[in-house]
Amino acid sequence: MFSRKSYVLTAVILIVLSTVTLYLLAKDKAYVPEEGSPELDDVVRKVMKLDPKLPFVLIIGDSISIGYTPYVKKILGGKANVIHAPGNNQGTTLGRQNLKNWLGKTEWDIIHFNWGLHDLKHVKVVGTAQNSDDPNDPQQADIRHYKNNMKILVKELKETGAKLIFATTTPYPNNVSPSRIPEDAQKYNEVALKIMKENGVEINDLYTFILPKLKEVQKPINVHFEPEGSEILGEMVAEAIMKNLAIHK
Repeated sequence: MFSRKSYVLTAVILIVLSTVTLYLLAKDKAYVPEEGSPELDDVVRKVMKLDPKLPFVLIIGDSISIGYTPYVKKILGGKANVIHAPGNNQGTTLGRQNLKNWLGKTEWDIIHFNWGLHDLKHVKVVGTAQNSDDPNDPQQADIRHYKNNMKILVKELKETGAKLIFATTTPYPNNVSPSRIPEDAQKYNEVALKIMKENGVEINDLYTFILPKLKEVQKPINVHFEPEGSEILGEMVAEAIMKNLAIHK
């Protein structure tokens, strides 16, 4: 197994690939990456400051997690190395294709993860990111495939030996798009929660936490959140991670 310091070499490559992204971030602090874009989060800007003596925390998730990760980093600064897996990690289909690459050779102490928001959306072709506004079109991963994919992913995550924390998929209004039906978020969460309980995976229930606050912190007709929404989600995630840091020192 490579030393954690080998992560720096990988980071050099990421720095080159993310030049455009960093330019946009510097130019417009309100920049929000499009779903499916090769967003590399701000790990590139901080990678040279990684402290091998601190716990290593990996966050896996979609654009919602990309939004709250900077707040998690800020809160846990000096307490843990917090790294978001490269890009928008989308649904379980992409997860199964890329998980080993995201895990890399790093010995992760804590992995905070979520899949669901992309799985439940309707697409033109099963397994792709080609959004469809026709509710009669297939979902990227229907409930059955989501369940099977999640079982495999959890098994692979458990093999890392890291402390696992699953975040429930966040809710969204009913007028977002015909491709996403609000009730599906809870249905997919129920399937995931059963799997997590069977595997002893800790739950971070972001769905229940943010639901009463949606009108105040979520963007209009959108699955994404205003900065204050991402901030309070980041606080919730940081708290869940913080509780487990002492165990993995």
